[in-house]
Amino acid sequence: MKIEHIAIWVKDLERSKEFYQKYFGAVSNEKYHNPVKNFESYFLSFDQGCRIEIMTRPDIKESENSYQSQQFGIIHLAFSVDSKEKVNELTETLRKDGYIVAGEPRTTGDGYYESVILDPENNIIEIVA
Repeated sequence: MKIEHIAIWVKDLERSKEFYQKYFGAVSNEKYHNPVKNFESYFLSFDQGCRIEIMTRPDIKESENSYQSQQFGIIHLAFSVDSKEKVNELTETLRKDGYIVAGEPRTTGDGYYESVILDPENNIIEIVA
C-alpha cells in the first residue's frame, strides 16, 4: 500500500503550481475545471512518491494556517533532497526569491538535516536530507 496523493486547497492555483514546479521539480497535468462546481485543480507528480493535488474553489473558507499557531491535522510536507548542501542551496534560493524561511537548516533530534520554508499559501514545507 502507498499514499497516492495529498490534496491542498489553495487561493492561487497557478502560483502554487509554479512554485512546486520551479523548486521541487513537479510535473503538472492539464488543469481540470468543473464549471458546475466552480472547481479547478492540478495533479503534481514527482520523480518518486505520492502526487499533490492542488485545488481551488471560491467558496472555500480561510484558515489560520500559521507556522506559529499550529492546529491538529496535517501540518507539513517534507521533500527529500540528496545532501545537506542541497538543503542549504534550495533554502537560500527560496529565501532570495522572497519566501519565508521559518526554520534555518539544522540537524533535528530525529536525525534529519532540514530547513523549513513556507509555500505561497503559507503551508509548511520541510526540505530534508
